[in-house]
Amino acid sequence: MDINFIAILVAALVPLMVGFIWYNPKTFGNVWMRESGLTAESLKGGNMAIIFGLTFVFSFLIAFVLQFLTIHQTGALGMIGGDVTQALPSYTAFMEDYGMAFRTFKHGTLHGFMTGVLFVFPIMAINALFERKSWKYIFINSGYWLICTTLMGGIVCGWI
Repeated sequence: MDINFIAILVAALVPLMVGFIWYNPKTFGNVWMRESGLTAESLKGGNMAIIFGLTFVFSFLIAFVLQFLTIHQTGALGMIGGDVTQALPSYTAFMEDYGMAFRTFKHGTLHGFMTGVLFVFPIMAINALFERKSWKYIFINSGYWLICTTLMGGIVCGWI
């Protein structure tokens, strides 16, 4: 099983595309700004090339990790130490039988969704609670990442 860098690169674009819609003033943008304590004027500062560039880099890292959470075959690969050339014949037989099992967009979205709910949401909620942010703020940002991890999981798992 090889790492599919094209799928990871495409999945890394998801947070940028979803964010364009999610944080638009016609959707959740105005509420998010109010709950964040930001204004349209304060958002004009900052280097957008750096912000978008780093967003893509960080999203690449998220997509990379999502492979291991969505593709079950990475567990089998991990059990042999990651070196297929040193694997016993039983690994080859296993991969011939199950190498493509659950490698679908649908399955990846399930695990991406679970990652969003059980991992991302708690992290975001903990940070926001200590920052004294509202539940509205928590749900807006967590909802964004829930959609992102769901789509990203589908891409990295289903792109064969």
